[in-house]
Amino acid sequence: MALPLLNYAPTTQNNRVAPIRVSSDEDARAVALDIAADSSNLDTVIESAYRQIFFHAFKADREPFLESQLRNGQITVRDFIRGLCLSNTFQRSFYNLNSNYKVVRHLVEKVLGRKTHGQSEEISWSIVLATKGVGGMVDALLDSQEYLDTFGYDTVPYQRNRVLPGRELGETPFNVTTPRYDEYYRGIFGFPQVVYTGTAKPIPARAKITRGGAPADYLAWVAGIANARGASPSGNADIDYMSKVPYRSIGR
Repeated sequence: MALPLLNYAPTTQNNRVAPIRVSSDEDARAVALDIAADSSNLDTVIESAYRQIFFHAFKADREPFLESQLRNGQITVRDFIRGLCLSNTFQRSFYNLNSNYKVVRHLVEKVLGRKTHGQSEEISWSIVLATKGVGGMVDALLDSQEYLDTFGYDTVPYQRNRVLPGRELGETPFNVTTPRYDEYYRGIFGFPQVVYTGTAKPIPARAKITRGGAPADYLAWVAGIANARGASPSGNADIDYMSKVPYRSIGR
């Protein structure tokens, strides 16, 4: 018999309070599926769902069957989120590479749009994850009253934050505080690493102009002085310095 979800308390009173500011650049932008949705709105909803669950979805990570069902009105946005959380991409690139506690933090942040209420909530959901699997935990999150009251059936989950007095910035994005790979696998994969995918800017013509005092301007002159004195072009590389070191025997 599966164990029920243990009771847990919020870490602070501010965790379940609505944002105090009416509108701001830091406020999350909710993306909902309207009843008379057009194709452009559907594309926005789908891309927002991918960014919320995967942060970035490559062409191989996309789910064309789920997208088709959503476009045809066969499933809701809530069902689309469930399909992404149970997809092969999530299983392969996240669930199989992290501990249960890390998976719990990720799912709560991505599905419910908030951070976990301390270790007590992580332990509660980890029990559900261990007994019912990732599918059972995702169903419990989507069926919870908190999710239905906040996002309903046709709104893509987003990060909920509350800007408090005395703080210049709001909550840090989840993809920064909770990366996809754990520290162990980041070390194996060689993360963090900088990969530049843009276009390199060409060197301007003025940077190629030789200026006075540049060391490169005197290389030919220095090589000519060495040849004039009969020195080897290779410099002092062929000198046997060990034979020139004075040697004193122990008997002296």
